[in-house]
Amino acid sequence: MKIKSPTSMVPGIYLTLFFAYLFGPLIIMVITAFNSSNFPRVSPWECFTTDWFGKLVADDKLIEGLGNSLLIGFGVVVVAIPIGLAAAIMLSQVGPKLRASLYTIFIAPILVPGVVIGLSTLIFWDRVGTFFNAPYESFFYNGTFLTIFGQVTFIAAYSMLVFLSRIQRFDTTLTEAALDMGATPTQAFVKVLLPFMAPAIGSATVLAFLASLENYNTTVFTIVSSSTFTTVLSSKVRYGLDPSISAVAVIIISITLISAIIYECRNRYHSKGWGLVIAERPILKFATHPGSVAAILGLLALGAVLFIQNHDSNACTAQVLEDKRALQQKLMEHQQLDTPKQSTPAPTTPTLGPLGNDAASPAPASPFGGNAGSIFSPENLSGSSNTAPAEPSTAPSSGGGGIFAPENLTGSGSN
Repeated sequence: MKIKSPTSMVPGIYLTLFFAYLFGPLIIMVITAFNSSNFPRVSPWECFTTDWFGKLVADDKLIEGLGNSLLIGFGVVVVAIPIGLAAAIMLSQVGPKLRASLYTIFIAPILVPGVVIGLSTLIFWDRVGTFFNAPYESFFYNGTFLTIFGQVTFIAAYSMLVFLSRIQRFDTTLTEAALDMGATPTQAFVKVLLPFMAPAIGSATVLAFLASLENYNTTVFTIVSSSTFTTVLSSKVRYGLDPSISAVAVIIISITLISAIIYECRNRYHSKGWGLVIAERPILKFATHPGSVAAILGLLALGAVLFIQNHDSNACTAQVLEDKRALQQKLMEHQQLDTPKQSTPAPTTPTLGPLGNDAASPAPASPFGGNAGSIFSPENLSGSSNTAPAEPSTAPSSGGGGIFAPENLTGSGSN
């Protein structure tokens, strides 16, 4: 058995790492969309659920943003595709020196940051609206209008590049022959050039729509108070993630895969080599037809939708929640057992004497002399005593009370 050298394994390892880096996040997002955990994660796995798709559909703000994105994408395609096609035709018909200057001008918006385009679009149309004294309810301040024209500035350049790559292979003698045979320039364009550019128009349309749908840097400034699909997703990511984001990824991946499979089946079905293979096999011809493939994938998608609607994971979710509570209670009991118990002596209640002091200890000496208690003792505050009053003395006593004695405070006493 021949042993492979380590050098020959490098390409395989590189390809493995490359595809893992490319498709790994997509696979993880697909898995997290069906985990009942409140945070998108693969481990620990809790329950298989489809509730996040229902939560996604019930999100009114996200649905509204998706509708705005589709409307903006349609508007961008309608405006950007003709501009890009016109720019490509112009560049193919001018001289080399002028072509270089025009190409630099047309391609410049791609090099400008999206933040700059968004701010400049907002400021420009605000100045135009101020010049015409337009109210704030006019289209000059409408978020959809501003976003369409803000995105068109650079998406039209993308479309122009697609058209240039196609029009460079066009034989201009075909248009000249049509003109020589009496066709008008419009007829020559519609019947000769436009059919040749049809594949590029389709590619540029898809590119323009997807670029508009996923754009954020420009849209976040031009959308004003409205929202799009990307701005809503950005706010959800900023203020808290949940697996409904993964559900969005699953839907987008599914649509992309279905479209790619149908497109590939269409191309292979119309190829000459595949036509010879299926010519003698009617079943294979029917099975590989783009319409049949689209019908099969549509039925699979419909079955997935019905399964998502009917699947109930409440019992599993409740069991997982109960297990979490039991585990938490067990951990709390274990923590209480591990905590050392500290023995504290019971507090003793002192026996109070008649003046509120401990009977076992002598009364504290007064700060003004004697042991008759302080000036705040009960007998001094009430002006009475439980014992018989002492005979008044004309001479000041060193331990009999002081100037704050009751008879001195009330102004009574015998001299």
